[in-house]
Amino acid sequence: MAASGAVAPGTPAAPAAPPPSRAQAPAPEHLFRPLSAEDEEQQPTEIESLCMNCYRNGTTRLLLTKIPFFREIIVSSFSCEHCGWSNTEIHSAGRVQDQGVRYALTVRTQEDMNREVVKTDSATTRIPELDFEIPAFSQKGALTTVEGLISRAISGLEQDQPTRRANEEAVAERIDEFIIRLKELRRVASPFTLIIDDPSGNSFVENPRAPQKDDALAVTHYERTVQQQELLGLQAEAPEEKPEEEDLRNEVLQFHTNCPECNAPAQTNMKLVQIPHFKEVIIMATNCDSCGHRTNEVKSGGAVEPLGTRITFHITHPSDLTRDVLKSETCSVEIPELEFELGMAVLGGKFTTLEGLLKDIRDLVTKNPFTLGDSSSPGQREKLREFSQKLDEILEGKLTAHLVMDDPAGNSYLQEPLRM
Repeated sequence: MAASGAVAPGTPAAPAAPPPSRAQAPAPEHLFRPLSAEDEEQQPTEIESLCMNCYRNGTTRLLLTKIPFFREIIVSSFSCEHCGWSNTEIHSAGRVQDQGVRYALTVRTQEDMNREVVKTDSATTRIPELDFEIPAFSQKGALTTVEGLISRAISGLEQDQPTRRANEEAVAERIDEFIIRLKELRRVASPFTLIIDDPSGNSFVENPRAPQKDDALAVTHYERTVQQQELLGLQAEAPEEKPEEEDLRNEVLQFHTNCPECNAPAQTNMKLVQIPHFKEVIIMATNCDSCGHRTNEVKSGGAVEPLGTRITFHITHPSDLTRDVLKSETCSVEIPELEFELGMAVLGGKFTTLEGLLKDIRDLVTKNPFTLGDSSSPGQREKLREFSQKLDEILEGKLTAHLVMDDPAGNSYLQEPLRM
């Protein structure tokens, strides 16, 4: 349930006639004097103003004062001797604070009801025990007490009760019941919590024990949201726009290079690929239109790992050859059954299957020009034939063997089958 003030709409207007005699203004250094009933020199400034109720001249009184342990405020009061209309407001004499403020006061005694309260028009007042709220900008700012806030809410609810009883009797009865509960709170029939939340940071609830801590009063400062900034008419700081990072995973990058065979201009394609459960790699492929040379290479997309990787795999079935393999340029390969070892940087980096890796090894060994032709010995040719035959048997699944991958950089990988 929300309540609005009992004051009729309208604000003091600009002076409509020559100003009458004013009280003597304080010296500039004492412009805002501490609020005190014993300060006889603190007198309001009177200005003749137009009454917005009867449109005749009334009097506006302005008092520049300072709330102890708070800040400067301007109290304005208008009264019209012709129609009797009056209005009182307060305005902060300072700027909107850097942070919002939230006061939570636990009211237990009548002394708590007498605490001074500065409530600006941007503050929201709540009493959780009654599920009662006075929204922001529904009332003018006021310098009052806790009891005065509740009395003002009661007056606002009682203002239109005669009309409600005539048109909506059921609603009027519920509001009457709620007013009774508010009056019980005003008598402090039971403890309750008063919450004043002001995003401008200019509201205040008195601490009678200041500068000591008040256990009944909790004060919280907070950063305003974008909506609260707009509500106060402030321009919210635009969040820093982070530059958009290009997603290279879905793009194939191309750049010009020279063919490693004929040195003719060629084009290299490059793509960033995420290997599941491992890391990112860069696949590079070059195709020469002049000589038809084609090559592909895999580079690790990450850093050197703190620990090296040694993978030992026992090939027992043809299905094992379908596993994906990432062999980095720093990885060596060994097949103990064939007494074969492939050193680092040989074959470069590759992302292929186990079958593709073994075929590349076979082609590298059997098509080596230094092991073919007239320069090769019969014993060497026999060893190559035997090696090629055993490698073919491994590829056909007729021979089991172990494959050992040793990578000191930790950037090689062998796919593990999914287990259901």
